[in-house]
Parts: sequence; C-alpha cells; structure tokens
Amino acid sequence: MEDQTRHEQASPEVQKRVQSSFNLQGLMSHLGAQMTHIGPGRVHIVLPSRPEVTQQHGYVHAGATSAIADSAGGYAALTLFDEDSDVLTVEYKINLLAPASGEHLEAIGTVVKPGRTLTVCQLEVYGVQRSGERKLVANGQQTIIRIDRPGR
Repeated sequence: MEDQTRHEQASPEVQKRVQSSFNLQGLMSHLGAQMTHIGPGRVHIVLPSRPEVTQQHGYVHAGATSAIADSAGGYAALTLFDEDSDVLTVEYKINLLAPASGEHLEAIGTVVKPGRTLTVCQLEVYGVQRSGERKLVANGQQTIIRIDRPGR
C-alpha cells in the first residue's frame, strides 16, 4: 500500500510559514536548493547537481548532501508546530550509502515521532537521474527541538 503522506499537502498557512522560513536560509539559497513539497510531517528539498556543489570526483559533496537532509527534517518537524514555534537541530546522524550523483538530489525529511519538545525525524537523500531513476545515496536520523520563535 502506498504511503499517502507522500502526496498530502500541508495547509496553505503552514506551507507559507515553512517556505518563508526556508527562504531566509542563506546556505540553502547559496547551494541552489528548493523546497518542492510541504506536507504534514514531511518535506522534500531538491538540490540541482552542478559543479559548485561537487567534491573532487564530481559527486555532490557530503556537506551539501547532509545540509539538505538536515533542512528537510527540520522543516518536516516545523510543519507540526504552531506559528509561535521554531525549530533547531539537536543532533543528526547520516550514513552516506553511495556516491551522490544524478541530475539532482532529493532530500526527504519525515517525522517519525513528534513531541512537544523533541521530535525525531527520518532523513533520506536520493540521487535522481534524468530518466527518473532514483537511488538512495544517504539516510539518517535527526532530533529536533521546538523553541519559541525568536522575537516572541
């Protein structure tokens, strides 16, 4: 049976709040990453493969791979909190399973266990070829902490 959360959209208010926060991230902008899906407890971020994000062998650098995974998980958690909340990463662990290659990478953050203070997320990063073929290149787990939005 297909996971329906893959396609479910967050409310327009949550989508706007999450996208607005993402747009403030200098690193994501610098990398050229874009948020492509915002659902309840699930966020997708795409990073186009280009020379500026590669390492010496031409694969997408582990730092760029990890950064989009971290952001996807954090924003997945944020979708479940109210407008007065924000999130920070407490810790994450990522396993690099294969060289990160493809036309682009797609990071998927999914909330596994939501909480009032701490939330645990699953992180997956796929290398996506022009043909649409997908290969899991990294996976991990992350703990997010809910904080009061700064300025509140």
